[in-house]
Amino acid sequence: MIVELRNPTRTVEFDEAMSVAKLLNRLQVDRGAVLVICDGTLVPYDAKLPADAVVEIRSVISGGAA
Repeated sequence: MIVELRNPTRTVEFDEAMSVAKLLNRLQVDRGAVLVICDGTLVPYDAKLPADAVVEIRSVISGGAA
């Protein structure tokens, strides 16, 4: 599994399938602060990611007009 993280940008690789929850735990990333995208699709926290997946983890950014 290839995992691309943003802010700061880095790439991490894993040799096994795992859930999104396990992946975020291993990376020590707060699930409420990120979006997990697998092969172009937003995936939920309980989804299982295959070993050959390409995953992107993006920080959630919120804001609005004053």
